[in-house]
Parts: sequence; structure tokens; C-alpha cells
Amino acid sequence: MNKLALYGVAYVSTAIVFCVIDFVWLGVIMKDFYKSRLGSMMLEQPNMLAAGVFYALYVVGIVVFGIKPGLDADDWKKCAMLSALFGFLAYATYDLSNLATLKGWSLQLSIIDMVWGAVVTSIAGSAGYFATRAVERTVA
Repeated sequence: MNKLALYGVAYVSTAIVFCVIDFVWLGVIMKDFYKSRLGSMMLEQPNMLAAGVFYALYVVGIVVFGIKPGLDADDWKKCAMLSALFGFLAYATYDLSNLATLKGWSLQLSIIDMVWGAVVTSIAGSAGYFATRAVERTVA
């Protein structure tokens, strides 16, 4: 299987895992937490186009900065750590910018969200790594 097809496997598997986990986190587990902290800043219904574009682009970042280096090194732990770092930095960009510019945005919210970004990105990146390796071994 060629590299481009393997990266396609990495992308699709990572996207599925990331979206499912993040939807459960945002829509079920933390829904009331975010609503109580963000109040009127929060839309009644999310802008699904903007969310879709974010997820599509973000998964590219996970593949490029987490999965590819892990695959190149044949090291899932490297993938997990680099994915976590990417998630932490990406979420920190959003959260710390909001903390710096928005009234009512709390440090607690920023910390929880940045940790979540690291965790969910590491899980999704690792899942993408293992799915890609499984397909690669099956086809080889």
C-alpha cells in the first residue's frame, strides 16, 4: 500500500475517533459545565460548518505532527506524546487567547480545556497510528 493511502487510513480513523470522543465530551459530559461558564457567549446550536472545518483541519495536524513521526520511527509512544503536545498547544492557543481577551473566560476553563485537548488528541492520534499499522500489516 502506498504512503498516501496509508495517510488516508490514518486520517479517517483518527477523524472518527476524535469526533466521537469530542462529541461525547462536549455534548454530554461537559455540556452543562460549558453552558454555566460561557452563558450568553454560547450559541443555542453550534455552527456545524465551522465545527466541520475545524475537525477536518485539526485531524490533518494530528496526522502530520503526531502520527507521521510515530510511523516513521515505528514508535506508538512517540506518536502519543507528539499528538498530546500538538493537542495541548493547539488548545492553549484558543484558550489563552480567550483568557486574554474575553470577559468571563476563566483560568479553570482554560486549564480543563487544554488538558482535554492533550488527552483527546493523544487518544485519537494513537488510534490512528494503530489503525494504520494494522492496515499496513494486513495489506503487506
